[in-house]
Amino acid sequence: MAETVHPAEQAAHGEHHEEGWVKKYLFSTDHKIIAMQYLFTGMAMGLIGAFFAYVFRMQLAFPGMEVPFFGVVSANEYNSLITNHGAIMIFWVAMPVLIAAFGNFLIPLMIGADDMVFPRINRLSYQIFFISALVLLASFFVEGGGFGGAWTAYPPLSANAAYSLTPMGATLWLVAVALEFVAFLLGGINFVTTLMNSRTKGMGIYDIPMVLWMIIIASILFMASVGPLIAGAVMLFMDQQVGTHFYDPTRGGDPLLWQHLFWFFGHPEVYVVLLPAMGIVADIMPVFARKKLFAYRTILWTAIGTGVLSFTVWAHHQFIAGIDPRMAHVFTITTLLISIPIAEMCFVYIATLYGGSIRLNTPMLWALAFVAEFLIGGVTGIFLGASGADIYFHDTYFVLAHFHYTFFPIAIIGTYAGVTFWFPKMFGRMMNDTLGKIHFWGTIIPFNLIFIPLFVLGAAGQHRRIYDFTNYPMLAEPWMQDLRVLATVSLVVMLAFQLVFFYNVIVSLVRGEKAGKNPWKSNTLEWTTESPPPHGNFGDQYPTVYRPPYEYSHPDREEDYWPQNLPN
Repeated sequence: MAETVHPAEQAAHGEHHEEGWVKKYLFSTDHKIIAMQYLFTGMAMGLIGAFFAYVFRMQLAFPGMEVPFFGVVSANEYNSLITNHGAIMIFWVAMPVLIAAFGNFLIPLMIGADDMVFPRINRLSYQIFFISALVLLASFFVEGGGFGGAWTAYPPLSANAAYSLTPMGATLWLVAVALEFVAFLLGGINFVTTLMNSRTKGMGIYDIPMVLWMIIIASILFMASVGPLIAGAVMLFMDQQVGTHFYDPTRGGDPLLWQHLFWFFGHPEVYVVLLPAMGIVADIMPVFARKKLFAYRTILWTAIGTGVLSFTVWAHHQFIAGIDPRMAHVFTITTLLISIPIAEMCFVYIATLYGGSIRLNTPMLWALAFVAEFLIGGVTGIFLGASGADIYFHDTYFVLAHFHYTFFPIAIIGTYAGVTFWFPKMFGRMMNDTLGKIHFWGTIIPFNLIFIPLFVLGAAGQHRRIYDFTNYPMLAEPWMQDLRVLATVSLVVMLAFQLVFFYNVIVSLVRGEKAGKNPWKSNTLEWTTESPPPHGNFGDQYPTVYRPPYEYSHPDREEDYWPQNLPN
């Protein structure tokens, strides 16, 4: 993909005056600045979510002891911590970083456009998202503290003040989630419209990089699935504040209605955050294997099929909720079916590596770890997709470990893969690769030491949402407590290694090696402009696409990038 001048587009960017700091960085309509806002806000919320995990894991390992930097954890605080840890990491970390941050930064650059088609709506979407984060944090400071009814917000704990120690916290939590959904509906409309209408000359639909396809498919999935949950959230809000009884069984309501509405959105939501991470890996592996992406069209249509199938599996979360056994068989089959396209994508990525000239730079390590760790989450999900096995495993730590083996690769490993890969393009400087590898191993090894013990504890019958296991003699065996301590110590070690990442980012921003246009010798359009990209991305010269994004050569173009002088 080389640069050429489009005469009709040369006047697209007129002279622009120098903006002040506040207007440029706080009220900007530039997609790159908005991407940074989403990225840094998501990372800040991630630190809060990680701190919550540290506090409640310390309570589980050392019940009743004073937790450093927090104090003694009460039962109500414990419930609030686990609830908001889950909500933050899914809604305020995975979604804003993987979809909004990378989507905003990459879509215009990768399709040869100067910005989003609706830049002001783009800015508004971030502002609403930021307000949602403030509302969520404010919920911790109202009377009774933050909402503690689990991130799934099941009634009656979330609907009836008589069952909730934090009625105002529950309402603020619900409002925060609603605002976040509004922000991503606006963003999704912008993403889809931009990709469909602003592609540069020569870029057909099969010339679009895979990460963009995955972000677009995820945005469409979100917009298609969130409607019923918004309706359910309005009813839940009315139960809380107006006194209706949509979910109160004593007044003719049905709490299972919320479960259906929530999981009709909740399971497609897994793929909403999974697909962008899969796309990031798909863009990284060809660069560091020096091969074209294997079976591009197969991956694309598989991703679309996965999105369609994701609407047929929600009730596997309700196998013990009184579901008709005949319907349980149906949802068992669809759950097993949806594992097939995801496994196919993982094996296609492995096929991309086969015979390649692989370089294990930090982004590649994260990409490989994503596939390895996510496969563990996928395999353990087969047990939970079978209705018979799920009767035993439901609500145990086996589910918790499975869930983290899917979401940690998505939200954390996928994020680190993307940040370390596109950091040179975002900021114009290289990250330190040695520090990157130290951070990688300091994250991956403790992660497995946290959650493999939880598979064992779950198989032994340890249930979730228990504040103090010393009150349950059958779950307080010494070997079980030893595993809880191992998991907690491993978490503390993993969190400590995150300081290496932040140190690497800060030092690299200040005195990192200058990156140049294309330090990785990649083949997609964002690497043909300056690092960091200027206002308007490509100035008066717009790229023309003459080959697919992962091809290394074209018969008429000798100046294509080739794997030479790669960084070690």
